[in-house]
Amino acid sequence: MNTPPPSPGAERTDGSSVRIGALVPLTRPGWVEAGQHLLAGLDLAVREVNDAGGIDGRPLELVVRDTAADPEKAAAAVDELAGLGVTALAGEYHSVVARAAAARADAHGLPFLCSSAVLDALTEQPTRWVARLAPPQSQGWQIYADFLLGAGHSRIVVATQPSAYWASGTRILREYLAPRGGAVAEFDMSSLTPAALCDELAAGGATALLLLVGQPDPAVPIVRSVRRDPRLADVLIGAPAGQPEFAGWAASLGGDGAAIPFLRYLPERLTPLGVRVGAALRERLAGAPSFVAFEGYDTVAVLADVLRAHGADRTRVADAWPRVAVEGTRGQIQFSRTPGISVWQWAWTPVQVVDRDPAEPGRFRVLHSG
Repeated sequence: MNTPPPSPGAERTDGSSVRIGALVPLTRPGWVEAGQHLLAGLDLAVREVNDAGGIDGRPLELVVRDTAADPEKAAAAVDELAGLGVTALAGEYHSVVARAAAARADAHGLPFLCSSAVLDALTEQPTRWVARLAPPQSQGWQIYADFLLGAGHSRIVVATQPSAYWASGTRILREYLAPRGGAVAEFDMSSLTPAALCDELAAGGATALLLLVGQPDPAVPIVRSVRRDPRLADVLIGAPAGQPEFAGWAASLGGDGAAIPFLRYLPERLTPLGVRVGAALRERLAGAPSFVAFEGYDTVAVLADVLRAHGADRTRVADAWPRVAVEGTRGQIQFSRTPGISVWQWAWTPVQVVDRDPAEPGRFRVLHSG
C-alpha cells in the first residue's frame, strides 16, 4: 500500500501557510491500515485545496503526528501542535485516543474536527471546540442491532477485550436488544483462547458471535477457529467495528473473512465529488478506498470551507461549526447539537451494514441501511 508523505513544508513556522494538525495511527498497536487510509484522504484534500489557490492565497499544510493508538501520545501531540500554532486539528481513528485528544483540544481552545472516532462521550462535558463527522456509536450500533434482529438473531455472544470502546459497544447492544427480546452474553478474550470460546458458543446456543476485539489479533484467530468448528456452522460472525473493511482482513483470512457483517459509513451512492475522489484515492492507495479515506477527505473539505469563509482565527473557526454547509463525498455536511452527544455532530452520516461476498471476497454486499 502506498502511504502519502506529509505535505511538503508541514513544519514551517514563518506564518506563510495555514497549518492543520493531523492525528493519525501510523504504527502499531494502532490500526495502521485505517491510519493510512485516513491520511490518504486528508492529504488528497489538502493538495486539491492548494491546487485551487489555497486559503486566500496561503497554502494549507498538514502537520502529521502518529498517535499509535496511545491516548497519552495523542494528548502530548495536541499540546505540541497547539504550541506550534496550528489553526485546527483533524483526524484520529481510535475512539479512546480521540477522546484524549478532544479533552486537550478543549483545554487549549483549539478547534478539532474528528474524522472517524465514534465513542458517544468524546468529551466529558459539552464543548464548543470539537465537531465530528463519524456517527455516534449508539446510532451505528443500534442500526447494527436492528440488522441482527431482522436476520433472526436474538441470542448474541460478544467476544471482547478490556476497553472503554468495547465496553460502550456491549452496553449499547445489551440495552437496545433487551426490550426487543434479545440477550447478550459477554466473554473476555484476555482470559479465553479461541478454542475455549468455541466450546462456550457450542454449549450456549447463541446464533451470532460479535468480534469486539482488536485486528488482527485476536480477531483473525477467532474467525479461523469458529469457521473450522463443525458445531458452529450456523453461527453468524459479526464485526460491527469494521474489521473486515480493509484489504488486510481479506489477505489474512481469504474466504473465511467473507459473510461477516460490519458497519460502514457510506451512502448508497457517492456524490459526484465522491465518485471523483474515490477514483483518486484508489490510485493513491493502490486499492479500493475505505470509508475512512472518505472521512479524511471530508474533514479537510469542511475545514477549508470554514477557513475561507471565517479566517484562521481559532475562535472564529469553532464558532462556525453550526454554520457549516459543505457538499462532501458522502452527502451534505452540517453540524448540530444531538441529545446525549457533547460535540458538534454531523447528524445525517450514512450508515450501512455490509459484508464481503463469499463468492467474491473483494466485493461488498449491502445488507441493511440506517
